[in-house]
Amino acid sequence: MRPGPRRPRPDARRAGPLTRDAAPPVAAATAAGRVVLRRGRDGRARAGHLWVYAGEIERVLGEPAPGSPVDVVDARGEYLGTGYYNPASNIAVRLVAYAPGVVFGPGLMRARIEAALAYREHLGLTGEALRLVSSDGDGIPGLTVDRYGDQLVVQIGTLGIDRLRTELTAILVDLVAPRGIFERSDLPTRTHEGLAPVTGVLHGEVPDVVEVEVDGVRLEAPIRSGQKTGLFLDHRPNRRDVQALADGRRVLDVFCNSGAFALAALRGGAREALGIDSSAEALAAADRNAARNGVEQRARFVEGNAFDLLKKMDRSGERFDLVVLDPPAFTKSRDAVDAARRGYKEINLRALRLAAPGGIVVTASCSYHIGPEAFLDILVDAAADAGREVTLLSYGGQGADHPVNLAMPETRYLKCAFLVVRGASSS
Repeated sequence: MRPGPRRPRPDARRAGPLTRDAAPPVAAATAAGRVVLRRGRDGRARAGHLWVYAGEIERVLGEPAPGSPVDVVDARGEYLGTGYYNPASNIAVRLVAYAPGVVFGPGLMRARIEAALAYREHLGLTGEALRLVSSDGDGIPGLTVDRYGDQLVVQIGTLGIDRLRTELTAILVDLVAPRGIFERSDLPTRTHEGLAPVTGVLHGEVPDVVEVEVDGVRLEAPIRSGQKTGLFLDHRPNRRDVQALADGRRVLDVFCNSGAFALAALRGGAREALGIDSSAEALAAADRNAARNGVEQRARFVEGNAFDLLKKMDRSGERFDLVVLDPPAFTKSRDAVDAARRGYKEINLRALRLAAPGGIVVTASCSYHIGPEAFLDILVDAAADAGREVTLLSYGGQGADHPVNLAMPETRYLKCAFLVVRGASSS
């Protein structure tokens, strides 16, 4: 039997996640310096946002080394929080506590990880595939930990956390007891922290691929390769909803990756599913996943450019009862938002045209810079240009194991709209 997370100690539960009234886990401060914010630039930190941008800083007192702890104060010297410092990054400080005297180090990280595990246990978040630590959402900026069976996959994105790699590995071994831990810190954003990509085994034995069950669907998680940490776990509740809506439908899964949405639909009773992706490697995994779920006769996966293939299918009169559209982020910077909006509108227009009357379009965006209301506006424009009458069935986001810090809109990155398409497509 796979060992589960150990029950956090009672004192760790009291420490809890990042809160303003939490008692510090240790008594003495060890900040290496003090970061003074500009007058009038302290509002986000006061509201609970964990990032302090370089442009918000008036001056830095002392000589804090990169990655070392600092206290953050306003222009009058009033304490705002404690974090770790990186002068090479545009996000110069990542806050980790709001109580004076908190030490940024292994003790605080252990308390935060225990609190993250307790949160998931309290909400009944279980399964062989689960996010155990979700960076800013769990009050640990820069650290992500996913579980796949008896394996953990870790991503470290910031300098302050990078300095604690050895201690964090020991904490995870003690609290979760995995068979292996693999680091996938190959994030492009590490370059903004002055860090090179890092991958490798941190603990135990790590296979290339692990097979896990997610809501009744068997999937392979490529631990040492692939995208993210192996699977896209944030869409789990949306895949469950697709499964519930799929009975008897013909399904199109666009940007299907390894086929998770298509396979969820087939498990829900879809009569057939077609998946489209530009990655031959991902599609080979999708074929293997279909076979391990015994649905290879009802699943077909095609390699190609989604924009081109959807246009071709529309011209040939293809129609689907359920269309899933889960593209990669079309923008990761504010400068490219206009181009991203055009891309989202075009691909959604194509998807809406392919929906049969009464069909359902499930469409998502993981681009933070396209906010929830902006994404809905794009869908309104796409529906108008497609000549379709559309009803919003539901509007959600990521699963609860990817918690949203309300003070940080950046943590609410995933948008997922379920649309009912009414009436025939105009020519």
